[in-house]
Amino acid sequence: MKIIKRILFAILGIMALALIVALFLPKDYTIQREIVINQPSDSVYNYLKYLKNQDNFSVWAKTDPNMKKTFIGTDGTAGAISAWKSTNENVGVGEQEIKKLTEGERVDFELRFKIPIETTDKAYFSTESISTNETKVRWGYDGHMPYPMNLMMPFIGMDKMIGKDLQQGLDNLKVILEK
Repeated sequence: MKIIKRILFAILGIMALALIVALFLPKDYTIQREIVINQPSDSVYNYLKYLKNQDNFSVWAKTDPNMKKTFIGTDGTAGAISAWKSTNENVGVGEQEIKKLTEGERVDFELRFKIPIETTDKAYFSTESISTNETKVRWGYDGHMPYPMNLMMPFIGMDKMIGKDLQQGLDNLKVILEK
């Protein structure tokens, strides 16, 4: 009986220590990737501001070809929403809304995931003219992992996991826009 008590106290101690450590770990994370596209800045920006165009280059949009998509509002303007519903656990259910457009420079989104995990995060595209026919595109993602789930962040590798999808999407975008 003493051994069982010691094991139980050890397990409780480890759990308490983990919860205390989680109090001091970050809950927010930022991931961004960038690429240079050989096209004028206004052409790149005008392509990126439309939610429907993401279906052509985003890795997540291509994960489930059978997902149901709906669009609400005027695409390419603040308030436009792209919603998706999929039975694929890697896609789930959610929506993306254009929150703000800075003409020729940046498009800010709010991502609202509903299934498999309910959370709201932010993302953006920014464009920067390097020369007449070169544009730097940055795709950023700002996420939040609440306490005590933030304890998993050092082990999950959010930057690597999400970053590879952002980079692949940018690579796809480059191919499309440089045709």
